[in-house]
Amino acid sequence: MQATGRFYQHARKCWPLYLMALPGLVFLIVLRYIPLGGSIIAFQDYSLFKGIADSPWVGFKHFKILFDSPDFYRIFANTLILGFLKVVVIFPVPLILALMINEVRAVLLKKGIQTALYIPHFLSWVIIAGIAFDMFSLNGIFNTVRDWFGYAPNLIMQDERYFRWIYVFTSIWREAGWGTIIYLAAISAMDPQIYESATIDGASRMKQIRHITLPLLLPTALVLFLINLGSFLDLGFDQVFTLLTPMTYSVGDIIDTYVYRSGIQEARYSFATAVGLFQAIIGFVLVYVFNRISKKVTGGGLW
Repeated sequence: MQATGRFYQHARKCWPLYLMALPGLVFLIVLRYIPLGGSIIAFQDYSLFKGIADSPWVGFKHFKILFDSPDFYRIFANTLILGFLKVVVIFPVPLILALMINEVRAVLLKKGIQTALYIPHFLSWVIIAGIAFDMFSLNGIFNTVRDWFGYAPNLIMQDERYFRWIYVFTSIWREAGWGTIIYLAAISAMDPQIYESATIDGASRMKQIRHITLPLLLPTALVLFLINLGSFLDLGFDQVFTLLTPMTYSVGDIIDTYVYRSGIQEARYSFATAVGLFQAIIGFVLVYVFNRISKKVTGGGLW
């Protein structure tokens, strides 16, 4: 009762903040939590005509079909590899960019760099994939430059050796600049007196970054890292699907594209839900484990 009273007292005092948070809460409830109830169709032979109430229960049948599929382990391996690249290669880039942008002293130049980095975020993956295919086509800039140096043309987008790095490159180009917003906000909230004291003590800019900025950014980076782990197997269907070609299926076919072909196009909704539930469980386990590790090592985490 005492805790409830404190909450109401705080709500009356800070009602504008709660009002601002209300749309986000509604979004989470309507589009994230309510749909969780539909996960039960993963244990049914769901029929659109019978509905959830009358569809027969089949237990773990669809999970067994998934694990017995000859393509599952190849698809799961592709998803793990791209997820690993997403966490290890792509995730640190916004942090590095934020540190570099923060060191730019000319205000107009700084804003220009930020704007140039933010713009790709507003382009759809269809547009970005089209740009990538044009760049690496026979008459694209990549093969034109190769021709200048006497090299034969190479269709990069149809070569399975390059697909994963194209995924990394396009992810960084579209999202890295947008990802700097949170880090730059965290940097702007740091006490400038700390930097003034370090400057008086003779600390260079690199030492200030290493011993002040990075340690103060660690909690923010840790929270974002744990959030990213939650979507470790959720690589973005639209990005991968638009970049895939028949020649790159062996390395680019992931769980999301497999669900689209096997679950959505063939109307196997229970199977598609079972695969999605499998992804969610893996993400939850990763977040839980790394959150425990984070609390022991750094003393902070998501909860």
